[in-house]
Amino acid sequence: MSSQEVATLNVGGLKFTTRASTLQKFPESRLARMLNGNDHEFRLVNGQFFVDRDGTLFNYILDFLRTLQVSLPTDFSDYQRLQREADFYELHSLAELLNQENLLKPRPEILEVRFLLQETQAFFRVFGSCSNTIEVLAGWVTMFTEQSLRWKWSNDTFPSLKQLTPLPLERPSHHDLVFQCGTDYSAGDQLVARYVSIKPDPRKLINGTNVLGLLVDTLLKEGFHLVSTRTVSTEEKVECYSFERLKRPEALVFHAKESQENTGGAPRKLTTVQKRK
Repeated sequence: MSSQEVATLNVGGLKFTTRASTLQKFPESRLARMLNGNDHEFRLVNGQFFVDRDGTLFNYILDFLRTLQVSLPTDFSDYQRLQREADFYELHSLAELLNQENLLKPRPEILEVRFLLQETQAFFRVFGSCSNTIEVLAGWVTMFTEQSLRWKWSNDTFPSLKQLTPLPLERPSHHDLVFQCGTDYSAGDQLVARYVSIKPDPRKLINGTNVLGLLVDTLLKEGFHLVSTRTVSTEEKVECYSFERLKRPEALVFHAKESQENTGGAPRKLTTVQKRK
């Protein structure tokens, strides 16, 4: 690759190296004019274009030029400053999008875990405001069942165990899932044991309190925060655990549409499409 195909910028003391074609992605921008020698505010010093602007924010400018996407960290808050930088570089489409902060700001995601413990059985129902999160969680939770005959003390016979069999989770809707663990007796003196496994933990747990603890740990590791606990039904003692996390919207993608004849340096028309999960 020749030196003419690569450009190095010193933006506020931070060094950036990229393809010249990346900076020329929008021919009407100041970065493109800089390479063409048509913008004298950008000085060439020791083979580097010196730009007296914020270097940290230029990271997002360059990422936009490389990907035609706007994807910001969850804790990002400098929308106005970044918009001002986009205006300075005359990246008008990016500036217009940043002006609509509501498209880019993170939104709270809510998850509720309802837990009911009855003697030797525990019941779980998980409801989430985001169906994709429930889909992911459903892929991590696996139920297993095991049946054996009741132990008869009279003849000291031990129950004949059967191999653990995976069971499908109950999915009342796209936004919730239901599962249970513990033991109970069914017809014919069959002892039914239900185990729960939650990836990536390989254990198969039967105790409801242990399953609840593992489920809470899993959600905390995924960025959720426990915001409240309450008793939904005092008679049945249904406990409800509410979790919340900030979720960044998917990256906004710019699809460039060339005009029918772009010979006169006419600016490209851009449409904005938000990626969905």
